[in-house]
Amino acid sequence: MNITQFKTIINKLFPGNLMEEFNDDYGFNNTSNNIIKTIGYSTNLSIEVIEQAKTAQVDLILTHHDAWDFIYGLKDECIKRLKEYNISHFWIHGPLDYIEFGTCTSLMNKIGIDNIIRFSEYKNYSVPGIGEFNEAKSFEDLLKKMKIELNEPVRAWKNHKNKVKKVGVLTGAGHSTDHIKFAFDQGCDTYITGEVSLYTIQYAQFVGVNLLVGSHTFTEIFGVESLALEIMERNVDLTLIQLKEEHFELSN
Repeated sequence: MNITQFKTIINKLFPGNLMEEFNDDYGFNNTSNNIIKTIGYSTNLSIEVIEQAKTAQVDLILTHHDAWDFIYGLKDECIKRLKEYNISHFWIHGPLDYIEFGTCTSLMNKIGIDNIIRFSEYKNYSVPGIGEFNEAKSFEDLLKKMKIELNEPVRAWKNHKNKVKKVGVLTGAGHSTDHIKFAFDQGCDTYITGEVSLYTIQYAQFVGVNLLVGSHTFTEIFGVESLALEIMERNVDLTLIQLKEEHFELSN
């Protein structure tokens, strides 16, 4: 596969209106390697990810996040190394959060939610996805499942005594009280996200919604994996490699 074929696949996977709405929230940082045989994927672009890709002889790195501009100097150094190692890089943020197979849906599938009532979407702000278990389960069982799937600590606040039935999910930075209010108004008894703040914790306690918080990185990795698998379905000769990231957000 070459870069032009890769672009064609992306355009087929993501509807035009979604790409237009987030037209500055995806793109290439480098396309020096035109022939793609091996794709390495991760949530974030970092020096560590690029060095792994070099060792694994990856042709293209696929990430959810670009190198953040406010991590001063990181993006310039990443682009420098991508060019030096002849590795192409494509990142896709907003569109991957709000596509059917994207970040929120992929996490809901991983934790075993049976019925996805609505996908996450963007309506002036991020709207959580909503899902339901066929049979209610204990808060402790859901917490255990999340820890296993994310392979990391999960912060947990149990704010009512009932079993978990209906869940709101917004991966990554879903720490606004608006997000929890939306889930609560939709009848959710539990809310799952990838970041937390004082206000998130207080509001969840106030309205009586359970709160489960993994890391930004590992609540979103399954969406990147889903995209990589969608690409591979359309080009079976590809090799996929997950580029490992440390669980640095929850290390303490």
